[in-house]
Amino acid sequence: MAKKLYPDLPIVGVGAVIIDHGKLLLEKRGNEPAKGKWSIPGGVVELGETLEDAVIRETKEETCLDVEAPRLIDVVYQVDLDEEGGVKYHFVIVDYFVTVKDGQVNAASDADELQWVPLEEVENYDLTASFRRFFQKNKKKIGSF
Repeated sequence: MAKKLYPDLPIVGVGAVIIDHGKLLLEKRGNEPAKGKWSIPGGVVELGETLEDAVIRETKEETCLDVEAPRLIDVVYQVDLDEEGGVKYHFVIVDYFVTVKDGQVNAASDADELQWVPLEEVENYDLTASFRRFFQKNKKKIGSF
């Protein structure tokens, strides 16, 4: 697996937008980068894995939900620099809407906590910078799922 901290190349990740009765499933990050901030479930694409398979796997690992039918919403990025201007983190994140097939929501793996949040309250949370940009840009699209 590519190193996340001070990588040689950008790291490709995926995010899962899961909506239930007008609420979005948010995850409180358990690890760096952005530990303690809220985002959507997701993670790094493994070598040889499709983006769609990655979002299904990562959702299962972090939420215990089986999901299906990933539909592309948008692609975002996050670049964090250190004090000297070196690239500390560089992620390209491909975000998908997914449909829950089975399972009970339970925080696992990198997730410290999971919460169903009404769409109109999402921006009140301490969101990661990349997810805040994604949400602001795609609010209407997300609300239509």
